[in-house]
Amino acid sequence: MANASTVEPTRRDMLFIATGAAAAVGAGSLVWPFISQMNPDASTIAAGAAIDVDLSAIAEGAIVTVKWRGKPIFVRHRTKKEIDEAQKVETSSLPDPQSDAQRVKKPEWLVVIGVCTHLGCIPLGHSGPYDGWFCPCHGSVYDTSGRIRQGPAPKNLEVPAYTFASDTKLVIG
Repeated sequence: MANASTVEPTRRDMLFIATGAAAAVGAGSLVWPFISQMNPDASTIAAGAAIDVDLSAIAEGAIVTVKWRGKPIFVRHRTKKEIDEAQKVETSSLPDPQSDAQRVKKPEWLVVIGVCTHLGCIPLGHSGPYDGWFCPCHGSVYDTSGRIRQGPAPKNLEVPAYTFASDTKLVIG
């Protein structure tokens, strides 16, 4: 039979364990600030939040610009004439074919990101031959539905995610 011997922990074993634990805590306290600094700051988190727009303050035919996620958002209260003109456009003639119904949730309200899809300029409202937007940088022309009609822009003005909280309140984001 073999002799079974039990090894009792020594003082040296306790020192190794204590030293290892202290080193682990020290390493963790050094690494934590580096990991923590990678989180977004409060202004970045707030920038991604939804915004509310009071529609009752926007007169018919007016365009209001609000800022969301660092981008301008055009909210246009369209007139009956603008709605009719946007709806009767033959989509097959458009560079980026989309019907007006695909771009709006309520016909009288158009909500688009106000950045030209060509090179990122800010188009001017109530401008151009279609009384929509005109980008002065390179001549892109958008209609009252934010669809590209002329110029170098390859796509329509982008429609952000939005909902109507009530008849007078729009929530973007």
